[in-house]
Amino acid sequence: MATFRVGMIVPSSNTTMETEIPAMLRAREEVLPERFTFHSARMRMQHVTPEELRAMDQQADRCATELADARVDVLAYACLVAIMAQGTGYHRSCEARLSGVAELETGTATPVVSSAGALVEALHHVGARRVSVIAPYVKPLTQLVCNYVESEGFEVHDAISLEVADNLEVGRLDPADLVDLARKVNTTGADALVLSACVQMPSLPAVQLVQDRLEIPVLTAAGATVWKTLQTLGLDPVVPNAGALLAGPSHE
Repeated sequence: MATFRVGMIVPSSNTTMETEIPAMLRAREEVLPERFTFHSARMRMQHVTPEELRAMDQQADRCATELADARVDVLAYACLVAIMAQGTGYHRSCEARLSGVAELETGTATPVVSSAGALVEALHHVGARRVSVIAPYVKPLTQLVCNYVESEGFEVHDAISLEVADNLEVGRLDPADLVDLARKVNTTGADALVLSACVQMPSLPAVQLVQDRLEIPVLTAAGATVWKTLQTLGLDPVVPNAGALLAGPSHE
């Protein structure tokens, strides 16, 4: 039975990534044979502001080096807005840089997944062109995320900002509220809904409930990160009850 080590680069105030990503992969273990262990390194960040996001991103190299010591099989950098706030296309150079940092430590290439890049790839994978977005950020940061998504070839049809700047408070948001927010955001004419454009905003308990109600794919930043992580490991990207993206080929 194969066991994979998943390294996670986590904002210091993030309390959701180490909950939802393992929960999804544990659910996968109920139906498929592979097993996973989880190993984290943290970057200091308390408030979701451009200044703190830039400072936090500068700590990612240290985190990649620390996780390389554990010889992880994949590195997942999960702070979507930290990458998207650095300018369009930044996920590509960031992933390449961190992979190189890890390789210097181990002598072998370590693949890097970012939640920002994973969400972009997942939206392409489901064939989306027009997307609606729910984000916890203040409006200027949500606009940066929308601009980034649009630079990757999509049209943002509608977006809701919850205006929460304290990252700990983002982690305390009730995922049940996303069911109502999914009714409020305009999805008429959209090809996909990004139910949570933030790995810190809890979404796993709500994603399948919303997916069952909508005919379009319902994605989250955390779910996209898991999807891309599994693909990167050469595994079937299947997780029960986590939305259309992770439902398997027959449900896409």
